[in-house]
Amino acid sequence: MPGPCPVRFRALTPRRAPRPRRRSSTRRGGSRRGSARPPRRGPPRARTARRRPPGPGFRPSPPSAPARTRPARRPAAHTALLGAGPGADGDRLALLDAVETDLRRVFTPGGSPRHPLLRALTPAVRRHRLTPGPFLDLIAANRRDQHVHRCPRYEDLLAYCELSANPVGRLVLAVTGTTSPERVRRSDAVCTALQITEHLQDVAEDLARGRVYLPAEDMKRFGVREDDLRRPTGDARVRALVRHEADRARALLDEGAPLVGSVSGRLKLLLAGFVAGGRAALAAIAAAGHDVLPGPPRPTRTALLRAAAATLRREG
Repeated sequence: MPGPCPVRFRALTPRRAPRPRRRSSTRRGGSRRGSARPPRRGPPRARTARRRPPGPGFRPSPPSAPARTRPARRPAAHTALLGAGPGADGDRLALLDAVETDLRRVFTPGGSPRHPLLRALTPAVRRHRLTPGPFLDLIAANRRDQHVHRCPRYEDLLAYCELSANPVGRLVLAVTGTTSPERVRRSDAVCTALQITEHLQDVAEDLARGRVYLPAEDMKRFGVREDDLRRPTGDARVRALVRHEADRARALLDEGAPLVGSVSGRLKLLLAGFVAGGRAALAAIAAAGHDVLPGPPRPTRTALLRAAAATLRREG
């Protein structure tokens, strides 16, 4: 599912026994000998870096992927791996076409994808009997991003979320073997709500990139122009517009929340985290007076944990 997942679960590992302290000898005159700690041998222990929760876009590969399966980061290397030709380096649509062609090899009997990331995906596709539909929808969302930068109506925004967000939730259900028509419907509601919430948080950032996800018909209804979104703070009209879209996202979250109670185990914790993350983000937007222009309102860790606990208690 897209958007921020606020609950991070740390693996429990046994603590190491404390090392015995070395007794340092003392020279005459009070100078200590052997008090300096010996240098640590071997590679330093890795630290877990705090990362901003991902948005709906893609990573070239997950950070935990083995080095041998990680694709090269340079666009020219991706072009060569996909066989798109040297002229496609700066042509995103051509690269997306090449990605789709290579993706279809994953689902073709006897097919052999060229890109290492898609080759690494193939065993999971076979094991969980995944279908190409969700992957193709995600590619279609990326194609749309190349030439559509405005949403005339709310229905257009929902159609975009159908491509960019909902497939992620459907893949989660497919991988965990919990797919059913009712769960898919509720999953779509949660994913769309999370996508809309993220757009509300990032109104100023998206505008700087030439994109406006607020429906144009709603902007007209509330008397908001794009120039109003470029101001340091939002006036009463902008805040009323954001409140209206936030209420829609909250209704979608409530519609999809019973999905949490329909599953169990780790999947239940994961889905509760997504729902709670959306609710906490919407609460942060409300706490900011629905003024999202100074910067994205983000919930605190405490607010996230409280929302997660409340979601688990209600099972949705």
